[in-house]
Amino acid sequence: MWVVVVNIRARLNSCHRASSSPPGYHELLQDLKGRIRAAQVQAAFAVNRELILLYWSIGRDLSQRFAAEEWGGKIIDRLARDLQTEFPGVEGFSPRNLRYMRSLAEAWPDEEILQQLVAKLPWSHNVRVLDRIKDRPTREWYLRAAVEYGWSRDVLVLQIKSGLHEREGKALTNFPRALPPPDSDMAEQILKDPYNFDFLTVTATAREREIERGLLTHLRDLLLELGRGFSFVGSQVPVIVDEQTFYIDLLFYHVRLHRYFVFDLLCGRPHNSSSVAQPVMWRSANQAAIFTPFQYLNAT
Repeated sequence: MWVVVVNIRARLNSCHRASSSPPGYHELLQDLKGRIRAAQVQAAFAVNRELILLYWSIGRDLSQRFAAEEWGGKIIDRLARDLQTEFPGVEGFSPRNLRYMRSLAEAWPDEEILQQLVAKLPWSHNVRVLDRIKDRPTREWYLRAAVEYGWSRDVLVLQIKSGLHEREGKALTNFPRALPPPDSDMAEQILKDPYNFDFLTVTATAREREIERGLLTHLRDLLLELGRGFSFVGSQVPVIVDEQTFYIDLLFYHVRLHRYFVFDLLCGRPHNSSSVAQPVMWRSANQAAIFTPFQYLNAT
């Protein structure tokens, strides 16, 4: 994480000038927020569907190869190593997951139910059902119930442990919903599913956004850690430098030093050149000093 001390008051003041809202603006804003969130959930479920179909097809191929060519168990470990070499950082191709893919394909050989039900749930839900339930009708009941009520993974496990299907009746015709509710726990969980992020290879960026949201959630504690004199200005604040727009992850203002403090959040090592180039460009354009957080706090 970098802390960049930059004197950019004039630029930012122009970005934050208050403006009156025209009639109907707030209603439009709320409508757009709802539509955007719904589209995000639909996109996440679309990615999840492709992921589950891929896992199932890999599992089907493994099952067929093991049956036809009498492969030994060590082939799974070798295949996992080769896939992880080709797709570094993607956790979905571990030996354990490859074995679950084979189990998934053997548990659901019918592609119709795969498309209509299994591919609608996150991978972690399918794994828990495979682990905890052995007969197909009961597996299908819990998967349909999870879709209907939008259960999170932990709620699904709790309902399995409690034997909900025994109390509610085993009929499979009581679940008409095609997808989980967009405001359900499952929808929230699938938006953050690490298997989906790994599949799209956007893990580092997503985690940085999660760090930023976590810091904003605990903003008061963060201000106390920074020390006296800091006030929060905003997140993802646009700054134009040499006709290029940069976005500040977290922006603070120090009332005693009369300076803005820019936090650029990096998850681990910088994952691309722009992560390092961005504060350097701010520095060259604004003659800023760059410190690590501890260097700055110790200096003051």
